[in-house]
Amino acid sequence: MRKLIVSNILSLDGYYEGPGKNVMALFAYRRELYPMDESFDAYNAERLRVADTLLLGRVTYDGFKSFWPSVADYPDATPIQREISRLNNAIDKVVISDTLTSEETDPWHNTRIISRAEAHEQIAELKGQVGTDVLVFGSRTLWNDLLANDLVDELHLMIGPVVLGAGTPVFDEQPAVTLRLIDTRMWDGSGNVLLRYEVRRQNT
Repeated sequence: MRKLIVSNILSLDGYYEGPGKNVMALFAYRRELYPMDESFDAYNAERLRVADTLLLGRVTYDGFKSFWPSVADYPDATPIQREISRLNNAIDKVVISDTLTSEETDPWHNTRIISRAEAHEQIAELKGQVGTDVLVFGSRTLWNDLLANDLVDELHLMIGPVVLGAGTPVFDEQPAVTLRLIDTRMWDGSGNVLLRYEVRRQNT
């Protein structure tokens, strides 16, 4: 069975984004203390290289689609950012949405749209197919629901060196889940710490 892996960055005090849904608040550390830190981008590229499906909620999909398709051609983009752009463009994408239409996926026509009502059944079926990892970036509302319904296999949480004090908590009020730590990682010249957890099933 394929693994469904959630990979997100969060603040040290557990926020998915800052006040006003400002996700860039999570990257304030880059401005002064770690201006050369590419660990977040490097890890995203690493995960994309070994996945064949990117599963996203509508908001994250729209944000990615508005930014990533043309980054591969930006002269000021870093090599790792250009690679992420190419990987995001090439990978098969699945979006959970009741409002997105196929006409709105341009230029990402390799996008499959699944309704919310069919999400659990269709994602379980997707995991049972032959292939490599199903990867979730962002998409907090989506993956919290999948986590509560035993559809997430691993959580890869990168803890950034920022304390936001307010914002959107990374976890919502879903049933308790047991996790087993399977890996930790740090990078030279970075304040980020990666924690990789295996999600233990509710019947184990």
